[in-house]
Amino acid sequence: MSSQICRSAARAVRSLLTASRSSNAVLAEGRAVTTAAAAAVALRGRAPFIASFYERAECGNASRGWISGALALPVAVYMLQEQEAHAAEMERTFIAIKPDGVQRGLIAEIVSRFERKGFKLVGIKVVVPSKDFAQKHYHDLKDRPFFSGLCDFLSSGPVVAMVWEGEGVIKYGRKLIGATDPQKSEPGTIRGDLAVVVGRNIIHGSDGPETAKDEIKLWFKPEELVSYISNAEKWIYGVN
Repeated sequence: MSSQICRSAARAVRSLLTASRSSNAVLAEGRAVTTAAAAAVALRGRAPFIASFYERAECGNASRGWISGALALPVAVYMLQEQEAHAAEMERTFIAIKPDGVQRGLIAEIVSRFERKGFKLVGIKVVVPSKDFAQKHYHDLKDRPFFSGLCDFLSSGPVVAMVWEGEGVIKYGRKLIGATDPQKSEPGTIRGDLAVVVGRNIIHGSDGPETAKDEIKLWFKPEELVSYISNAEKWIYGVN
C-alpha cells in the first residue's frame, strides 16, 4: 500500500507543479498550507514520504511555499486509501428487518441494538422485494416445504435492508438476533425480547462469511455502500 501512496503522491505533486505556474494555483496556498501541515504531523509514522516532503518544503524559502499547497492532494489521497484499507479489514454482514418488524415499528429498536454494541451502519434502504427476489434470497431453502410461504411473507411488505460493519459482526450479529425460534431465544436478544413465533421472527441475519458476501451482493449495489472511519472507533477498538 505504501508504494501506491508514493505513486499517487508523486503524480499529484507533478500535476500541481505544472498548475502552480499560473497565478490561480498560488491563491489557494494559505488554506492548503494549514491542511498539509496538520496532516503531515499525523502521518509521520505512517506515511514518512509525505511528511518528510512537507518538512523539506517548510524549510525552503517563501517562493517555494506552493509545495505545501501541493501536499494537500497527496495527503487527501493517502487518507482516502487509509479509510478503504481500514474498511477492508472489517467484517460486514447483511441484516434485514422483515415486514412484521417494519409494521410493528421496531426499526429504531433494532438499529439501536447494533449501534449500542459498537457496530457501524454502512448501507441501508427500504424495499418491497418481489416474489422472484425473495426466492433468490432464500434459494438455499427451496427444497423445504415452507419455502413458498416464506417467500410470500418476505415479499408482502416493506423490508429494511442493512449492511453492518465491525469486528466479529457476523457471529455476534447472530447472537444479537437470537435463535430462529423466538421461544428458544434468550432474553436480551432481539427475537427473545420482541418476537413470539417462528413465522414472525422480525429479522434476518447472515449466518456466515460466504452467505454475508452473497446476500450483500444480492441486496446492494457497490455504490450503495460507504466506507468511513467513525469517530467512536477509537473508543471501541482501542488497544492499551
